[in-house]
Amino acid sequence: RAARRCAPPARRVMVAARALLFWALVYSYCGVCVCIAGLRLLWSIGRRPGETFRWVVRENPPACLNDPSLGTHCYVRIKDSGLRFHYVAAGERGKPLMLLLHGFPEFWYSWRHQLREFKSEYRVVALDLRGYGETDAPSHKENYKLDCLITDIKDILESLGYNKCVLIGHDWGGMIAWLVAICYPEMVTKLIVVNFPHPSVFTEYILRHPSQLIKSGYYFFFQMPWFPEFMFTVNDFKVLKSLFTSQATGIGRKGCRLTAEDIEAYLYVFSQPGALTGPINHYRSIFSCLPLQHHEVVMPTLLLWGERDAFMEVEMAEITRIYVKNHFRLTILSEASHWLQQDQPDIVNKLIWTFLKEETTRKRE
Repeated sequence: RAARRCAPPARRVMVAARALLFWALVYSYCGVCVCIAGLRLLWSIGRRPGETFRWVVRENPPACLNDPSLGTHCYVRIKDSGLRFHYVAAGERGKPLMLLLHGFPEFWYSWRHQLREFKSEYRVVALDLRGYGETDAPSHKENYKLDCLITDIKDILESLGYNKCVLIGHDWGGMIAWLVAICYPEMVTKLIVVNFPHPSVFTEYILRHPSQLIKSGYYFFFQMPWFPEFMFTVNDFKVLKSLFTSQATGIGRKGCRLTAEDIEAYLYVFSQPGALTGPINHYRSIFSCLPLQHHEVVMPTLLLWGERDAFMEVEMAEITRIYVKNHFRLTILSEASHWLQQDQPDIVNKLIWTFLKEETTRKRE
């Protein structure tokens, strides 16, 4: 009896100790990341001081952003937050909805290959997430908590006149897609995630594997105010260009690398004053929202993974299986980067078609 009476306080102490260690880790690693970024900045100033602080705001969008084959630019104001969202839609109204959620640092254009591909059978909607591109960007980081981002997707679905969809997310959009599927399973007929594990896998894995902790260093770096945004502007957005084009992190497949016009599209969006704060704010509340209380995904799920992902270790993909209580398919593509739907669009589109048709056939049977 005495042991039982002492157990709750002991558990509370243990929980408090774990929380203390967790936040100590977060802020300590945040400090390390800031120091590394500061050293890189000093090195750049020492080598090319004039170039370091050059930041060109692109005044006019490149033609690719208004390509009619990608669809129509639309806007919707949602009820809960009152925010206006921008999206590009392809395919006839009334067809089943396919909703596409991009990652960081991307925007609707990262889904250009899928907008063209799936419009024959779906109403395909590629969204600019809260704070991105032409979508409204609240100024306070509290407006980017995961609860707000999940509610955005629910409200957008309803505003578009749908009660369910095929939901596809990549990277940070994959995180949101997982959470929408967990919180609103009735709204997701099929879930497709590209290069992001189940959120519970991510939070557990990152604390046990220093290699993934290092790869996810930007999560910690982004906790700092204003400095991450500034570092992206250094040398006229050299970091942004490098993410998509360098040998270490960029799109590796010949013939699918971003064209000069594609890169200009990204620079046009993110070079606008204040355009980086909303996207980075998505990360600034992440540690107060995880781990999850509810875990299971109950709809058919396809997870696609680029084996050469520089930011996410492939081992997390297989572990994700335990959280899906339905048909689960994992496909790992060798020689593919983190930017999978842009890196190998033909293969990705074929895998998605196969998954969608297989599930349709299975339900009919």
